[in-house]
Amino acid sequence: MRKIMEPGFYFIYLIAIITFGIIMIAKSKKRLHLITFGIACIILGLGDAFHLIPRAVGLFTGSLEAPSATLNAYLGIGKLVTSITMTLFYILLYVTIYKRRKRARSTFLDIIMGVLLVARIVLLALPQNEWAINGGNVTIGIIRNIPFVIMGGIMVYLTFKYMSDKPYGILWLLIVLSFLFYIPVVIWAGTNSLVGMLMLPKTICYLIIGILGLIDIKTKN
Repeated sequence: MRKIMEPGFYFIYLIAIITFGIIMIAKSKKRLHLITFGIACIILGLGDAFHLIPRAVGLFTGSLEAPSATLNAYLGIGKLVTSITMTLFYILLYVTIYKRRKRARSTFLDIIMGVLLVARIVLLALPQNEWAINGGNVTIGIIRNIPFVIMGGIMVYLTFKYMSDKPYGILWLLIVLSFLFYIPVVIWAGTNSLVGMLMLPKTICYLIIGILGLIDIKTKN
């Protein structure tokens, strides 16, 4: 059952989140925050596809527990791509917040977010990650996610402060939950593939975030 249901959910998610982004851009009526939010959703979906599709193939074929070298390479590179696009998603969401509030961004926070972005990319590029063989080094996995978690903390603060009105009132909570589901995957998925199932509630959080953007299309800002 799992080899059908989990891959099926991933494909529904990928189609949905990319579609949400396209709709936001198409119906933005030149509202910049919806355009940036839509681009963020599209990038998120395209990036997640690099990780979720190989995982879905592994689940469907029953090879995820003992993947071939080829599947391992696809899984590893997929993790790298989705790690980059998740980071870009939050950078674009950061811009979205200020576009929606029609206020100048904080220069200090701009610098902090820029530094975190560069640090994240540099850490992802380290050869110790062993992406080509889907390396499961927990230590480097934790280190490369430190800037990302800090970035997430900043986003929780900003969304709680500036996006507490409808329809984004629960956005901060969805970001918190997505990280709570993501962190165990970073630490334990390499030794227990069942931990990877936490990707399911994590992706549900992202789907709801996308739905908030769709609801926003009909609001007056």
